[in-house]
Amino acid sequence: MNYAILDIETTGGKYNEEGITEIAIYRFDGDEIVDQFCSLVNPERPIQPFVVNLTGINNEMLRNAPKFYEVAKRIVEITTDCILVAHNAQFDNRILTTEFDRLGFDFNLETLCTVELAKSLIPDMPSYSLGKLVKSLGIPITDRHRAQGDAKATVALFKMLLLRDSEKEIVKASIKKEPKRQLDTKLLDLIKDAPSETGVYYMYNANGSIIYIGKSKNIKKRLTQHFTNDNRKSREIQLLVASVSIEKTGSELLALLEENDQIKKHKPKFNRALRTAIFNYQLESFIDEDGYINLKIEKADSRKKAVTTFSNYQSAKSNLARYIETYNLCQQLSGFDKGTSPCFNYGIKECKGACIQEEAQEEYNARVQQFLDKYSYSNQDMLIIDRGRSIEERSVISIENGVFKGYGYYNLNNQINNPEILKSIIKPMKNNRDSQHIIQSYLRKNKVHKIVKLDGSSTN
Repeated sequence: MNYAILDIETTGGKYNEEGITEIAIYRFDGDEIVDQFCSLVNPERPIQPFVVNLTGINNEMLRNAPKFYEVAKRIVEITTDCILVAHNAQFDNRILTTEFDRLGFDFNLETLCTVELAKSLIPDMPSYSLGKLVKSLGIPITDRHRAQGDAKATVALFKMLLLRDSEKEIVKASIKKEPKRQLDTKLLDLIKDAPSETGVYYMYNANGSIIYIGKSKNIKKRLTQHFTNDNRKSREIQLLVASVSIEKTGSELLALLEENDQIKKHKPKFNRALRTAIFNYQLESFIDEDGYINLKIEKADSRKKAVTTFSNYQSAKSNLARYIETYNLCQQLSGFDKGTSPCFNYGIKECKGACIQEEAQEEYNARVQQFLDKYSYSNQDMLIIDRGRSIEERSVISIENGVFKGYGYYNLNNQINNPEILKSIIKPMKNNRDSQHIIQSYLRKNKVHKIVKLDGSSTN
């Protein structure tokens, strides 16, 4: 009998939306390891901070790692005709089958859980967590919470358990065939017809009413997640959805703006989160009595003019810290240092002394203005150019006097140089604080093809 003993590390996150970050598999024939495979995996989604602290695996480490579809063939090869063995096998098997479901591949192995097996063969242990259990049994473990270290320890544990089950009756009785939920033909057809492209998708019930609106950089993959998830919301959607329509946008920023606009317009049953404001904090600027431009984080307030907005306080604080460092700003004049004496950075010679009027206000304000020009489009006329729906096409977002006017697509450069043609290709959209937040937040985190300031300047 052959066993595929494995361990998987994931991004964490919502049930059935986790991605694999590392996988280790040892093919074991009952006596020895006959094959092995270990790899980091690019999950194509961010890792939860608590998982980074636990495993030491961070987003940067995975930037150039293979994606799951690139290692899927090797995983199938090494696990063929095997029983899948893991410490908490239900979890590892669910993660693995979900990844294969997203690829449209039926991965369905019998499983054997070393937690359950250990409880049967070694009762009354103080703990059955992998780390504590192998320590109690004198099994060495290195690289805890990394796939290879945990998988090696699971191999040693499984060998010990096989020896204790001399008749092999308990092992045989513990083998499970996880029931694999078959997707409804209706859902399979909806997935099959969806493109693996960026855009907005609309789900309709049998009466033609929109029940959910979403956006994705890969619509087919996102629909597969909706239709394979087991949470209550997903199951309700699976029962009610009758058809799906797609609007390709090419640009993720356009998809975010369109999704936000359409959700507010249609208020679908399953889109509760985006019906209300999507940011809670904003950064404001003001000139103090000494003539210096100050920055301050405040709770979102539509009555006050914001430089830029943030989803939460932690995001606002971490971004402001980055701005202070990048533009060599004073901590005290940026609201970071509440004292009345020179700020902390002045003491370590990283502040030029605007907090005690040692630096001339003209010099200091010039740097703050540089920051404001980059991160605030208040009163600015500009075009945000990004990818279109095809290679020959570009998308364009129009900002006039700091107001979001809408977006469109063009093929020829002279279309955006001529103001009248530009107006004709722009699809008008509502300017509101959410659309401004989406644009500013996206530009903080992502690169676009080009930003054209209509004063003649441009940035890439």
